[in-house]
Amino acid sequence: IINIHPSLLPKFKGLNTYSRMLKNREKKAGCTVHYVNEKLDSGSKIIQKSFFINYKDDEINLKIKTQKLEQRAFPQAIIQIFRNN
Repeated sequence: IINIHPSLLPKFKGLNTYSRMLKNREKKAGCTVHYVNEKLDSGSKIIQKSFFINYKDDEINLKIKTQKLEQRAFPQAIIQIFRNN
């Protein structure tokens, strides 16, 4: 089982990711495709994609930018899994 999470794990596991990024004044955001294990958002990373956070970004902008990356990252992760097996 694989999962996609809207942060650069291991940072910001769980919920309310975008608000926590902004509160923490992060410089980069992105997504992580990872294997699921017994711990929350702690499985081995398959692929990460990132972008720089603009000072004008809010939670909505971060979500939109992250979802665009997720749309590319998920298929790339699946291809990578099949190539490694």
